[in-house]
Order: sequence, then C-alpha cells, then structure tokens
Amino acid sequence: MIFPFFWILITSFKPDGEIFGDGAFRIFAQHPTLNAYYEVLFNKNILTSVRNSLIVATTTTVYIIVIATFTAYAISRFRFPGKNLLLGLILAVSMFPQMIVVGPVYNMFLNLHLTNSFAVVLPYSTITLPIAVWILVTHFNQIPIALEESAKIDGASPLQILYKIVFPLAAPGVFTTAIIVFIAAWNEFLLTITLNSDSAYHTVPVAISFLRTQFQILWSEVSAATVIVTIPTLVIVLLFQKKIVSGLTSGGVKE
Repeated sequence: MIFPFFWILITSFKPDGEIFGDGAFRIFAQHPTLNAYYEVLFNKNILTSVRNSLIVATTTTVYIIVIATFTAYAISRFRFPGKNLLLGLILAVSMFPQMIVVGPVYNMFLNLHLTNSFAVVLPYSTITLPIAVWILVTHFNQIPIALEESAKIDGASPLQILYKIVFPLAAPGVFTTAIIVFIAAWNEFLLTITLNSDSAYHTVPVAISFLRTQFQILWSEVSAATVIVTIPTLVIVLLFQKKIVSGLTSGGVKE
C-alpha cells in the first residue's frame, strides 16, 4: 500500500532522464533535483488549484452534512409509506456512473450560465450525499428514542432535540461522514473538468491531468504535484484516524 506513494515521492526528485531507461529503477536519483517542485509551484501555479480544491471540498462538506443530517434523521425517526423504497433509491443513485449525469448537468449549467464557477459544488451531491445519508441513518438508529421523548416532555422543539440531543450523540458518525465527503470532493475529476474549462477554476486532479505536452506526460512534475496535493488529505487522515475508525464502527452493531 505504501509503495506507490513512496515511488511517486522518489520520482518527484528525479530529472526526466532518470525516470526512464537504465536508471528508472534506482531508489535514489544520481542527480536529484527540485526543478519539478519549482515548476509546479511557480510556473504551473498548482497552489491556485489547491485553493480551489479547498474551497470546493469545504463548501461541499458543509452543505452535504446539513442536508444529510436532516434527511437521515427523518428516515431514521419517522414512519412513512415508501421509506425502504426511498433508502433503496438513495443507494441506487450512488451507483449511477458519473458519465450518465454529466451530460444533463452540463446542459443545465450552460443554460443557467454557471459554468466556470464554484457552483460545481452543487452536482457534487450526486457522489457524496447518498453515502452521507446511509452512514448517518446507521448512527441515528443507534441513539435511544427515549432520550428524545424525555427532551420533548421537557419542552424541547424538534430542532432543539436534533441539535442538542441527537447531533452531539451522533458526532463520531457526523465527523466520519464529513471526512469521507471532503476526500470524495477533493478527488472528484469528471464533473470539474466538464463544467470548468477555465484553468482558474481547476481543482488539483484536473490541474495534474494537464501536466503534459503534445507528445509526452511530464512525469516528474506530475509526481511533484501529487506529493504536494496529497499532503492535506494525508494530514487529515493521520490526525483524525481514530475518529474515522470509531465513526465507521460505532454504528455497526445493534445493542
């Protein structure tokens, strides 16, 4: 699992002449260089793409968590006709290939003049909202309904019950869902490259895909950019790995 990351790291310090040929399999470059990092940071402006990804991923995470919380709570607590059908439909949406929805979404954005903007976060819900709802439904199901009934007797409104009782108890699941949504939005490629042709709005996966010339892929620059853009998600996972694991497992067993 670590080897691909290790190989990308050592490749980022190799000049182009050592990436291929007899020296391709050397662990350490004979003539290590930081030219690839200089190119992507100052000439290819990868930091602008990192900023765009942070804006897009953070915005997506915030609004998806809000929507998924209300949706999951309603599914978990209320009884209504077609409840299981709704859950199945949400799961089915998550299985749709992106290529099916990207055409209609592009036509809609073109008619609304929303292309080349940060409005790309809106269709991100097709890939992030279903999994967020499913994770949160599982966690809300584990919270005893007696707590909510006690709060209702004490005069709490439904919104107060949700954010003062249910939401704090489901915090591990909410936190885990937020991280999963953030990483999914950070890595998204197809929607961004289709809706945002202007390089000023490119996110990091799209920016990396353009590190090429007419006849070759600039592998040293691709490797350097990959190292740079992996750092934010790597830091998040390392800092919050215990919360991620507890959030994924705490709702897995009924008591």
